[in-house]
Amino acid sequence: MAKNRILQVNELIKRELSKLILKEIEFPKDTLVTITRVQTSSNLIQTKVYVSVIPENQTPRILQILNQQIFNLQQIINKRLKMRPIPKIKFVEEKETGKAERVEKLLEKIKNN
Repeated sequence: MAKNRILQVNELIKRELSKLILKEIEFPKDTLVTITRVQTSSNLIQTKVYVSVIPENQTPRILQILNQQIFNLQQIINKRLKMRPIPKIKFVEEKETGKAERVEKLLEKIKNN
């Protein structure tokens, strides 16, 4: 039951933050920012929000922008979510997508040889 609740909280936070980021934050031109996954601690104290950025060289700048806005985002999330406690948000660079891209390239290379 508790694990199911964590999954629901993850999905809810991901959906709400995605909407907020789309509407509230200005990113550099020609930059795509995606929330790939959310991991909330079992005690609902903290949630890690994994962010993927294209092009990858913009990742540090995007994380800086997000972290500058984290207080405002947290305040809006606190008002929107009807649950207690509401986890504290922490933005993290998504490294799994880069790994997946490298695996795809290797598989394509093997396929062509």
